[in-house]
Amino acid sequence: MPERTSLLRDLPRLLFLAAAGLLMLMPYIWMAAASLKPLDEIFRASLSLWPERFFAVENYGKVFARIPVGLYLWNGVVVCGGILLFQVLFAVPAGYALAKLRFRGRELVFGAVMLGLLVPPHVPALPLYVAFSQVGLLNTYTALIAPFTISVFAIFLFRQFFKSLPDDLIHAARLDGMSEMAIVWRVVLPNAWPAATAFAIFSVVAHWNDLFWPLIIANGDSHATPALGVLFFRSAEAGDDFGALMAAAMIMTAPLVIAFLLAQRRFVEGIASTGLKG
Repeated sequence: MPERTSLLRDLPRLLFLAAAGLLMLMPYIWMAAASLKPLDEIFRASLSLWPERFFAVENYGKVFARIPVGLYLWNGVVVCGGILLFQVLFAVPAGYALAKLRFRGRELVFGAVMLGLLVPPHVPALPLYVAFSQVGLLNTYTALIAPFTISVFAIFLFRQFFKSLPDDLIHAARLDGMSEMAIVWRVVLPNAWPAATAFAIFSVVAHWNDLFWPLIIANGDSHATPALGVLFFRSAEAGDDFGALMAAAMIMTAPLVIAFLLAQRRFVEGIASTGLKG
């Protein structure tokens, strides 16, 4: 009986959250439905998600036939994986130092990190482009990865999570003779997988969908990321064939959806446990 009462009390909130979630998913649902339709059904006055004529073979076949889908996806994996690797490599020790080490100017350094959150990525784009052009690194993986290797958001997120770790755990590792770097990678990081997973989702989604920087740096298909690949497909092949465009978008976003579904529990744990401790 108490369980039924609790369920009835929570029912309005659950229904509201379900409706809000469905509303947020509607653009993606429409995109999936449009990828299955011929062009004349997409813009009808009457909205119907299920197609009258199943056109998936034609739409998806056009995408796979006209653009190197595998290359775009591979470029996305290399770029996002490289960025995430370096971001974690730099952010974990920095977050640990700001959370657990005592040194002069620590709060000043943390304030500088917080100020870094206010700098939009478009601000350093021009000097970075000029620098990569002068050293001959345009249209390379290095140019796509290097500007994002240090993430102030990652430093902030890990610092907040590490603040919640018990100091006794750190002291015990020091008593065992472990160096600070050994503590970071062998003690602290294994206890920070929820935060690491949460940040990985943020990082991969942001850079997988990024169009601004790859559009500046990459020329042609060889280093095009998934978002840039969809743009190339629209410009050169699809034109106003929105069914094929939606099919291309579905293919390029499917890895993100699958990755999030697999990591959603860790993602929620990481956000819930990070908190906002000072």
